[in-house]
Amino acid sequence: FELFAQGNPRRKHEAGKLRVLHVQTSAPVRPGVLDSANARYVLATLDAAIDGCAAGEFDAMVTAPLQKSIINEAGVPFSGHTEYLADRTGGSEPVMLLASDRLRVALVTTHLPLRAVPGAITRERVETVATILYRELQTKFAIDRPRVLVCGLNPHAGESGHLGREEIDVIIPALEALRARGCDLIGPAPADTAFTPHMLEGVDAVLAMYHDQGLPVLKYAGFGNAVNVTLGLPIIRTSVDHGTALTLAGSGKADAGSLIAAIELALRMVGARARMPA
Repeated sequence: FELFAQGNPRRKHEAGKLRVLHVQTSAPVRPGVLDSANARYVLATLDAAIDGCAAGEFDAMVTAPLQKSIINEAGVPFSGHTEYLADRTGGSEPVMLLASDRLRVALVTTHLPLRAVPGAITRERVETVATILYRELQTKFAIDRPRVLVCGLNPHAGESGHLGREEIDVIIPALEALRARGCDLIGPAPADTAFTPHMLEGVDAVLAMYHDQGLPVLKYAGFGNAVNVTLGLPIIRTSVDHGTALTLAGSGKADAGSLIAAIELALRMVGARARMPA
């Protein structure tokens, strides 16, 4: 190990050597024990990574899970990494994408109560999220012409309006506008069949309307090896697909599979971005 000092000229990593950027804690740390006194330390680690990426010192940031409640208990309003990163980097429309070896799922809405979801799904929001997803599948995943399957909101995608009109009034007009701009979009598809092998054939990503519509399927298929990616930012950010698992802290029993996958995907995204025309 060696200490890394921000502000120094970039130099290549050396095999077998890990550089660590030290961030001072406010209180002693005990594995698995939360302490709101260290909330500012948690945010300081994020800020150091964000600032380093923005300055070109780092190519990407990979985040571990954090306990949102402890940040809020310290008097700092905090709803999650995604929103914090968007605020700090000027990314006005962050998009959550989870990716495994076999499936990518992005969300139109993220951490909302279920009853608030229909009101949050607007034509503008669907168009914005789908555009960001489509563009960054090209720029950060090196997919030249992505194909995206879009889920409906209601059972059976609204059943021609009999089970809800969001598909007719919001989702279909948004998709038609994007198709006119050249985006390859399928749907809106009923969510109960959207994830079948036949529907996913040739599909590069699924766009779900809300958190628990899309993520249970992905986590069932790839939990422990899936990666959380924040699109719509000027930097590359990946993360694990799980929470803090405080009962495993310090035990040596935690599974590092998702963290390894997040690091590997970040490296591939850096490579894809580097290959894009200037």
